[in-house]
Amino acid sequence: MVAGTNNTNTTVIGVAPDYFQVRNMSIALGSYIVEPHLRGLERVAVLGSTVASDLFGEGINPIGKSIYINKTNFRVIGVLEPKGSVGFFDPNDTILVPLTTMQKILAGVDYLSIIAVGVESKDLISQVQEEITLALSRKHRVDPQNPDFSIVSQSDIIGTLTQVANTFTIFLAAVAGISLLVGGIGIMNMMLTTVTERTREIGLRRAIGAKRKDISLQFLLESIALTFIGGVFGNYFGMGNCCSRF
Repeated sequence: MVAGTNNTNTTVIGVAPDYFQVRNMSIALGSYIVEPHLRGLERVAVLGSTVASDLFGEGINPIGKSIYINKTNFRVIGVLEPKGSVGFFDPNDTILVPLTTMQKILAGVDYLSIIAVGVESKDLISQVQEEITLALSRKHRVDPQNPDFSIVSQSDIIGTLTQVANTFTIFLAAVAGISLLVGGIGIMNMMLTTVTERTREIGLRRAIGAKRKDISLQFLLESIALTFIGGVFGNYFGMGNCCSRF
């Protein structure tokens, strides 16, 4: 996409007027794409907030200005309100054009790649999903149990993201556990070496009346202090190395 001397790589989507309601998108500047734009194959575009900033800069009103999409001139009629990402889709980094213009001028196709459907309540998602499956199966003349299309709901996306998050949590917990085990073994070997080298000191303390638990407590406190000091230095150097990269 090119505007003046600026250019950017983004996603161009052909949409119908209902798309804005289904995706819950609001216009910050200008107007929506409406039916006359589709009927007239008009070359108009609605920009996401990120695309508008990349092409025209911050604080610049792009309404009425021209951009080039695949060497085709489009007039900007609107800018979307900033909105959070949905899964891997960022609505701020998109350009919306009339569906018919996308099919006839930009893509040269007469079919739909994606259909977005909105429901009034999340309790109706499963029912609507089944009805869509049956309707598309009849349209495509395929078995509903073995369709040539896929339907993904927000609950499916949330479930996938939750599963990925749980997997990362287990992985990080395993890494932390291994690190603690390795650190514990290292400290154990160090303290064992310390005990071996201090046999005379231990014998002397026992000779003047020190009990076994007193000596064990001494080495336990030493190991705790060693672990604490090592952790402090590790965090200090780790944060210093991290900050030096920025």
